[in-house]
Amino acid sequence: MTKVFKFIAISEGISYLVLFFNMLVIKPNHFELYKSLLFPIGMAHGLLFISYVIMAFRIKNNQNWDLKDLFVVQVASLLPFATFYVEKKYVKNA
Repeated sequence: MTKVFKFIAISEGISYLVLFFNMLVIKPNHFELYKSLLFPIGMAHGLLFISYVIMAFRIKNNQNWDLKDLFVVQVASLLPFATFYVEKKYVKNA
């Protein structure tokens, strides 16, 4: 289950960055391309975000996280690049 969480954490971080790239780089220059990419990228990111949050709760006991650690892991899902940090620092035994 830990390997799955690591995969989801990395994938969620990448999808977050791709979503930002679509909004900040593609939208100003190619609006039609932006509109066609927005739904699939947004849907993938949304599913990965929900999976990340659920999996964090599921592996909390396995990783011996206290409430503070769980809070940090959950807040990391809201910040760019933070899921990569969580994957390295908080996830053990993968």
